[in-house]
Amino acid sequence: MNILQINSSVRGAASESSRVASQIVAKFAAANAGANVTVRDLGANPHPVLDEATLGALFTPLEQRTAAQSARVALDDALIAEVQAADVVVIGAPMYNFGMPIQLKAWFDAIARAGVTFRYTASGPEGLLTGKKVFVATARGGIYPADADPQVPHIRMLLNFLGMTDNQFIYSSGLAMGPEAAAKGQAGADAAVAALA
Repeated sequence: MNILQINSSVRGAASESSRVASQIVAKFAAANAGANVTVRDLGANPHPVLDEATLGALFTPLEQRTAAQSARVALDDALIAEVQAADVVVIGAPMYNFGMPIQLKAWFDAIARAGVTFRYTASGPEGLLTGKKVFVATARGGIYPADADPQVPHIRMLLNFLGMTDNQFIYSSGLAMGPEAAAKGQAGADAAVAALA
């Protein structure tokens, strides 16, 4: 089993989303002898954002790319290869200003490539990153009911679009609402991880 952990918090060792993501990874690694774990920390080592130069490189035929263009595309290729090889993907996704961190958005921008991780068909787009189990550990200061959560629908839409439709979200909520609420939110996340099959 290949397990890919994506951390996107900028809080380092203090990150709740990374803590929960690491718990999920540890659980699956322990249950699958010989599991290979790859950790990519986008908070500590951000991936370059999508810009005009990157688009130019991606749309330039391989044999016509400059050395700089080839090097830039290779950075995205590495992320795509990691997620293609993964059987389980675990994403740490804190909520920043009601959305995902720009570090995580840059990861999605890098792995969403037409003809490689999704394709357009006569009946609409088709995700090609299939057969994977995805867990998303979210951490947020407040508490958001499902019908008013501004972050999860966006992340789920991106995962589904790419073919990763078997996805589950685990919540650490209320972290900025005082010590009691934070402890309750962390305990809820821990219980959800413990219940994973």
